[in-house]
Amino acid sequence: MYTQRLTTTGSMGTMSSSKKYSISLPEDLAEAARAHVGPGGFSSYVAEALEQRVAMDKLREIVADFATNNDELTREEVEAARALLRHDHRQAGGAAA
Repeated sequence: MYTQRLTTTGSMGTMSSSKKYSISLPEDLAEAARAHVGPGGFSSYVAEALEQRVAMDKLREIVADFATNNDELTREEVEAARALLRHDHRQAGGAAA
């Protein structure tokens, strides 16, 4: 079991303080992450992964609400949304900056 101090100041903006948590992770997963980020980067790596997961969960909720209250999206609308998520403004219908 790894005990790490999770500190985040990432893109979600609402998480700026830190609190110590004790979590259990599969050892091979934790060691792969630790090997990838090196000493001192584990907590930030885990915090970033959690931020991304929370953002994806919120996005799923938005999409589900939209689907309940609107007509089905066209293929073009879906591709434009994907391009925006990839930050590819050329495919999203806008000019590249």
